[in-house]
Amino acid sequence: MNKQQEKRISKFLSLVLRHQPDIIGINLDKQAWTDVEQLLKKSQKKGRYISREMLDYVVANNDKKRFAFSEDGSKIRASQGHSIQVDLGYTKKEPPKRLYHGTHIGVEKIIQREGLKKMNRHHVHLSGDTETANRVGQRRGKVVMFVVDTAQMYKDGHTFYQSQNGVWLTDVVPAQYLSKLNE
Repeated sequence: MNKQQEKRISKFLSLVLRHQPDIIGINLDKQAWTDVEQLLKKSQKKGRYISREMLDYVVANNDKKRFAFSEDGSKIRASQGHSIQVDLGYTKKEPPKRLYHGTHIGVEKIIQREGLKKMNRHHVHLSGDTETANRVGQRRGKVVMFVVDTAQMYKDGHTFYQSQNGVWLTDVVPAQYLSKLNE
């Protein structure tokens, strides 16, 4: 499979497993799982041929580990980033002292003023390292990197979770806990 195919499949999976399962007629359970065979069959009926081998490859090789299989491999879900109501079963966890958020420079002033908001997702996504945060931010152009004082946030009563793929999640990051990297 070439990189372009892999990227197309990953974007399609993100769409149906995070936001719009109904466009191909699949259902997600409360924990966001769906049956792999149904996903493959219903994708094909909508003109998206994905073999089980292709799906296995995309799940195993996605650099952000966006997707996960159930232990028996019969179900699949997106690891986080849902805009539809699901309960991924995350438990509260104390974060490291600092986390990072990379985004495009066009929203820098708004974030400095209003903080980070989850918008149409369940949580704000934070990275444990600058490399990952930079990769995330590059999707939409020139990157601005924020450092989050998670030690103080946690001390002040904010709740954090960590997804299976290592992404840190919280409901909101108020502006007072943010600084630009290298400021």
